[in-house]
Amino acid sequence: MPTVVALERAIVDERQWLDRRWTHLVFVLARLTPGTNVLAFCAGVGWVLRGWAGALLALAAASVPCSIVMVVLTVLYQSWSANAVARRVLEGALAGAVAIIAATCWTLIRPDWRSPHRVFVVIVFAGAFALSSIWGLSPLSILGLAGLVGAVWPEREPA
Repeated sequence: MPTVVALERAIVDERQWLDRRWTHLVFVLARLTPGTNVLAFCAGVGWVLRGWAGALLALAAASVPCSIVMVVLTVLYQSWSANAVARRVLEGALAGAVAIIAATCWTLIRPDWRSPHRVFVVIVFAGAFALSSIWGLSPLSILGLAGLVGAVWPEREPA
């Protein structure tokens, strides 16, 4: 979302290539397409501006540089993982990433933590942790299972 907002500012406010209504339409359509919404948004803006050529050029401009960066980072990671000092740095970066994920989880849990649903939140968290660490389910599988449970779980009337 922040990337799309930044792109919209550049397209509408700075460059004045499109009207804001066009970018909103393209964004809505990009949200409907499977895959990465940012790439779909870029392709949609390219299509509105220059048709097929614009869509392909915008898609390449949005995806190729990022792909090159990821390939370079992967090669660097592979070469650094053999070095003991670099491995320690990478472990520190991993610890930082875990801390960010934990802080995000707390941000999501905090509104319900002081409510009567606290026990339910703990059970859900423990269940997701067990599904991941004990039974080896992937995060995507756990999210799918959570969506399935949420779809069949009976809704309660607010108190």
